[in-house]
Amino acid sequence: MRITEAARRLGMSPRMLRYREALGLLPPVREQGAHRRFGADELAAVAQGVELEKRFDVSPAELAFGLRVLTEPAVAAAVRDLGVRIGRIQAPRRALDFDQEKAQRLLRGGYRSKE
Repeated sequence: MRITEAARRLGMSPRMLRYREALGLLPPVREQGAHRRFGADELAAVAQGVELEKRFDVSPAELAFGLRVLTEPAVAAAVRDLGVRIGRIQAPRRALDFDQEKAQRLLRGGYRSKE
């Protein structure tokens, strides 16, 4: 079906459907240069996106950014760095840090043999 019919079935305007497409929230067009046709899979994908937006109280743009974070390693790393900096994400512990902390605990408490 064409975009006007798909939008009507989804309860939104064709403009909103085009906006979602521009954000990358629709499956890719199967044929290059072809007009988008909406089938059951495309309608279900849009409906699932709308449901996620309602459930988690996010906008289409926020949902699209969430998908970028999940699919683009550089974006994921940048967001993780920000999360660590502002204290929303705990900094990962490295093995060397763990060994250093263990050694410091042993030095503070003294060495106790099990003999």
